[in-house]
Amino acid sequence: MSALLDLQIATDNLQIPTQEQIQTWLDTVFSHLNADEKEITVRIVDEDEICELNHQYRGKDKPTNVLSFPFEMPELFLPDNTDGSDIYESTDDIEVPNLLGDLVICTQVVANEAEQQNKQNLDHWAHMIVHGTLHLFGFDHIQDDEAEEMETLEITILKQLAIDDPYQDH
Repeated sequence: MSALLDLQIATDNLQIPTQEQIQTWLDTVFSHLNADEKEITVRIVDEDEICELNHQYRGKDKPTNVLSFPFEMPELFLPDNTDGSDIYESTDDIEVPNLLGDLVICTQVVANEAEQQNKQNLDHWAHMIVHGTLHLFGFDHIQDDEAEEMETLEITILKQLAIDDPYQDH
């Protein structure tokens, strides 16, 4: 139960976690959820890139801390007059990608939030990795009950990493 990490660093900022730290945080989420091994891309960017993505995908023209993009399997395009049975006899023959999705995290926003909230920078990074990964697994915080469930999971997982409750006042 571990994540297959594809780390992309698209920033010159040096105040970012190591690949080993990110891997540990991801593996803790996967272990807690008893999740099968999946590939996850973590892309660390500056404000310009996150702002552009936030505008393009969420219609918000401002930077944000983390964006999550769950992998969606594209539909199989079949020729007319076929149901696909002549292509594959069973789904066992289809190689399904082992992808969970992508996280895009902004260095400046994470650093600014950590400072404003009186948190250790790496603790806030861990929280963003945990938070974003839970989104990739389908958790959300739009409704109050969903938010409570997701926050409880985050607190529990971060506690396993010896990190304080990120929602308490610091």
